[in-house]
This record gives sequence, structure tokens and C-alpha cells, in this order.
Amino acid sequence: MKKTFTKVLAVVLALCMVVVCFSACGSKKDGGDSTASDTFKIGSIGPLTGDNAVYGKAVQYGAELAVKEINANGGINGKQVEFRMGDDEADAEKSVNAYNDLKDWGMQILAGTVTTGACLAVVDKTKADNMFQLTPSASGADVIKNDNVFQVCFTDPNQGIASADYIADNNIAKKVAVIYNSADAYSTGIYNTFKSEAAVKGLEIVAAEAFTADTTDFSSQLNAAKNSGAELVFLPIYAAVAASILKQADTMGFKTTFFGCDGLDGILSIENFDAKLAEGTMLLTPFAADAKDEKTQNFVKAYNEAGYDKANLNQFAADAYDMIYVIKAAAEKANVTPDMSVSDICNAMKSAMTQIQVDGVTGLQMQWKATGEVNKAPKAVKIVSGAYVAMD
Repeated sequence: MKKTFTKVLAVVLALCMVVVCFSACGSKKDGGDSTASDTFKIGSIGPLTGDNAVYGKAVQYGAELAVKEINANGGINGKQVEFRMGDDEADAEKSVNAYNDLKDWGMQILAGTVTTGACLAVVDKTKADNMFQLTPSASGADVIKNDNVFQVCFTDPNQGIASADYIADNNIAKKVAVIYNSADAYSTGIYNTFKSEAAVKGLEIVAAEAFTADTTDFSSQLNAAKNSGAELVFLPIYAAVAASILKQADTMGFKTTFFGCDGLDGILSIENFDAKLAEGTMLLTPFAADAKDEKTQNFVKAYNEAGYDKANLNQFAADAYDMIYVIKAAAEKANVTPDMSVSDICNAMKSAMTQIQVDGVTGLQMQWKATGEVNKAPKAVKIVSGAYVAMD
């Protein structure tokens, strides 16, 4: 009896080993050869909760809208697309956790992350996995240090240069004060190139006031800007902090022109913020919802018809919408299919990115360098009566 039991046990163990072997061969988590699939799995990461949720939600809505449209029109290379977004609260550690969760889901392409700091925590992960990554809005220069990562947004250096050029070329101001976050890669990256370009364009930086992430009282920075004789205050920062600065400027009676970059887009959606305090504020952004071109009008119409929150109808939503269509264009140029390994998809996609040209909501004839940078023209908007109005 004992001998018979031993034989049976041996057979059972052998069968278990066979099952485990076949399961391991079919695994997609390591980015190796995968089993056949009829669906592209595109993941994204961003702040869906917390102070920066206005950005993450906008990216989620824009990407979802594009995926729905693409699937309704036959998908990518005849295959449907699944989209899933993880919440990182704009935190580096949580972004890595979200990345690992999406890998477990079977993600083949990363469309993100949303913010620069969180993205910097993930780029080496996608490089190690050789996963193609396209971010809609992480604008730090180091985000694209690896050859598998590309941007839909402008890099921080380019935003700083474009801002100085716009202010000077349109005679908006000659004397400029800057308030920036010295602990943030996005803010310092823009400030450094703005400073260099300002000197070239004849702008005088009369005050450069730094703050750190835990700063809540900006009276020192605002007083320095006010007393410097600045005609304009440049804010290369995110909307939540900018809202606090505008509130405090109003309280102290500091009336001036504020000018920012894409990080200020979304300030009108900040909870408990009086939009009147942002009246006259200008920013460079690739998208203005009231622009009259056909692509913008069609996007805005589709966004509203989908029932998404209008408070998140900003350049982050538009960049994300374009991002999915860029992925489609590159995938079709490279003729990738969902049954390819993550690594093979990446190799094909990054080669195709330098060969495609995409007419998007955030830019016509968008093209990409092998360095990951996008080439497109910025737009300027001004906040008038609680709305973004395109400027010439």
C-alpha cells in the first residue's frame, strides 16, 4: 500500500511540474516572449488623488477618450486597446508601485507618467524592462535620458526659452521677478533656461526668489518681487502652489502681471480658488480650449459629449489625447502586434517615432528626435473672465 501511494504521489508531483512549466512559459510579466494576445495593453500613471489630481484626471480623461475613438474605428493594426491608469499621487515611490501593478496586469506600453518627479522614478524601470514609454506631460530634461522614453510635452529647458522669448518679443515686460521651487526639477529646469534666455533677449531679472516644497507663506518672496520694481512675475511652478501665491498677493495688495508655463494650466480648477484672482494671468501652453481650429473644436466637442468634467479640459487632457494617437501612429508605422514581446514592441516603436509626423490637438506636424524631444509650436493663453483665451 505504501509503495502504491508513493507511485501515485510521484505522478502527481510530475504533473504539477508540467503545469508550472507551461504557466511560466506563457508569462508576460517579465517582458519576454508572450502568449498570443488580441489586445494592446497600454498603462498610465499619475495623480488621481491628492493636490495634483487635476493633472492626473485630465490625462486619464484625454487618454480614455482617444482609446474609445480608436477602438471604435478598428483599433491599432486591427487590434483593440485596453487602457488602465494607476494612482501615484505625484509621489515617486507610489509611482514605482503603480508601475509594478501595471506590469502584473500585462502592460506592454507605458503612457506616462504625468508629473516629472514621479516620472524620474520610473524611467530606469522601463529602461531595464525595455518597455516603450511616452509621457504626455513630464517635462524634465532627464525624463528622456534613456532611448526608450519620448515626450508629447515640451521639455523644461524649451519652456524656459519660449517664455523668455514670448515676453520679450511681445514687449510684455522688461523687468521680471521669478518665484520658483528650488526643490523641484520641473521648476528649476525652466528657471535656469529662462534666466539664460532672458539675458539674451534683454530682459532684466530684478528678483529671483526660491522656495521649497513645504513652504506655505510666500510673503517674503512676494515682497521681494514687489519691492524690486518688477513689471511681471514669472511663475514656473504647478497650479496648486500658484493659487496660494495669487491669494497672498491679493491679500497684500500686490497687483502685477503673472506669467507661467504649462504647470499653471489647471489653476482655474483648484478647489476653493477664486478665479478672479487669476484674471490677466498668462501662460504658455500647447492647448487653448476656445481655439477656433477644427482639431481643437472636434476634441472639445467629443470631450464634452463623453461627459467628462469640464474643469479638467486643459492641456494635460489634450496632450494625453494626442499621446494615444501618437502611440497608434508609431505602432502602425512599425507594424507591431500585441503578441510581440514588450522588448520587441519597444525596439520597433522607438525606431518608428523618428519617422512619423502627427497632426494633433496640441500641435500640427509634430515630429520627434531620437533624443525623445517633440518639435511643435507653443501657444499663449490669457485668463479672462474665468476662462483661457488664446492670444496672438
